[in-house]
Amino acid sequence: MGNRRRVAERRRTRPVMVGGMVALVVGGAGFGVYALYDGGAAAEGRAATAAAEKAKAVKTGPLSATEVTTAAQGFLTAWQQGRVTQAAAVTDDSAAATALLTGYTKDAHITGVTLTAGTRDGDKVPFSVKGTVTYKGVSKPLTYDSALTVVRRTADGKPLVDWHASVVHPDLQDGDTLVTGESGTPPVTALDRNGGEITATKYPSLGTVLDGLREKYGKTAGGKAGVELQVVRGKASKAKKASDKTLLELSKGTPGTVKTTLSPTLQAAAEQQVTKQAKASVVVMRPSTGEILAVANTNHGFNTAFQGSLAPGSTMKVITSSLLLDKGLASADKAHPCPKTFTYGGWKFHNDDDFQIEGGTFKASFARSCNTAFISQAGKLENDDLTKQAQQVFGLSMNNWAIGVPTFDGSVPVQSAAQKAASLIGQGGVRMNPLNMASVASTVKTGAFHQPYLVSPTVDNRTLATASRTMSASTLSQLRELMQYTAAYGTAAEAMSGLGPNYGAKTGSAEVDGQKKPNGWFTAYRGDLAAAGVVQAGGHGGDTAGPIVASLLRMGG
Repeated sequence: MGNRRRVAERRRTRPVMVGGMVALVVGGAGFGVYALYDGGAAAEGRAATAAAEKAKAVKTGPLSATEVTTAAQGFLTAWQQGRVTQAAAVTDDSAAATALLTGYTKDAHITGVTLTAGTRDGDKVPFSVKGTVTYKGVSKPLTYDSALTVVRRTADGKPLVDWHASVVHPDLQDGDTLVTGESGTPPVTALDRNGGEITATKYPSLGTVLDGLREKYGKTAGGKAGVELQVVRGKASKAKKASDKTLLELSKGTPGTVKTTLSPTLQAAAEQQVTKQAKASVVVMRPSTGEILAVANTNHGFNTAFQGSLAPGSTMKVITSSLLLDKGLASADKAHPCPKTFTYGGWKFHNDDDFQIEGGTFKASFARSCNTAFISQAGKLENDDLTKQAQQVFGLSMNNWAIGVPTFDGSVPVQSAAQKAASLIGQGGVRMNPLNMASVASTVKTGAFHQPYLVSPTVDNRTLATASRTMSASTLSQLRELMQYTAAYGTAAEAMSGLGPNYGAKTGSAEVDGQKKPNGWFTAYRGDLAAAGVVQAGGHGGDTAGPIVASLLRMGG
């Protein structure tokens, strides 16, 4: 009995604290706790090793030809077979892919799809699409070309299709959908100013314009809707003012008629001129009325001429000059500083090749496009002076133009410090397009803003935008003198040769991040014609956009 009591007493041992844990040191219990610590360290080591091995297993670097073709073929095969979930799983955005591919059959009513891959070009694989669109017993074949790009997923190195809506159809932007049904908007037949029919086949640049005309006037022009396969724009596209687009007409509607202000002669010439550059846009208008006579873009998918939002470079100096002249900060024939550089707001601004004009006039600075002549006046201006000038005199930056189709009406935001100075020379936050700059030249030519329009306001009794004031007679006279001198002796002289004397012009070059060459701008008027153009990544405006604009001005005015 005594021995048993002593053994029992030895087993009533108090817990011992080990590293913040309670260890019951009874028999093998203590070993169990220490084994727990040892096991944790081992587990961490094994996990680290596993992670390292997994990291080594993640493939990086350029995709091989086999990886690209395998991923592309897997996607195309699954799509063709109607296995939407499997096709979407081969993309890097399965949710978006599932939604659009499901709608391809359910909403667009496209069946019997055959997808044929073309020759791989790096990570890109083109493919052709053949199918049938069927709606309420009416069927039509559908054929088009598209392309996909394969990328490597960062997490595990797996090759996947880089998902964008344009994979399904090149006219789709992310967020858009394809829908077949009775069109809510009847078709329209658009006519030029002489009564001739306008078609995208005849004038390729006008495809987006025709879409806009239909959206605006289809329900009021007297037509009847048909059945169509359409691109229905999503929120992002609508924010960019993109119109719905008809891809296939299953049954014809009855079109209404809309007459435009376009000149068939000038439109044909503009179409031909923009093909001379890789990415050019141009607009021609009549200053006395605001009628748009021609609009053309090298690239036809987006109407840069009407809806582009680009820094206008030194063509903005037309507006800035009117402001400086109005405020008495410059005078055409008076001396004006044009140093090599000028620092404002912590930024050091340069002239092209750091040129300077010693003892020169403001007219000389305008003609040679001296940046520092304008930057040097920034400290004498209020932050909103340029914005007010653009809005109140030139009718810009108020988002209220009503030309008959969607447009971007220019933007001249209120800015301060260095950005304010940059805005004076068409950089900073200032954004324009050829339509805006053609309107600027028109305002100088006539002395007052006339909102451009493509469809007469009498067609739908819409109200055109107006400007609240005009330049003083002195400012207008001097501004015309500046533009005429530039056309005769300045940076625009070569392009405008032989077009004087009733003319004026301004060139521009706008630097764009990531571009080796600047966007080249040119705005000018001659007689009762005004035009403006831009060549993106083309270089100096006088050499690129200048010849395009001048050739169109030679045709009239």
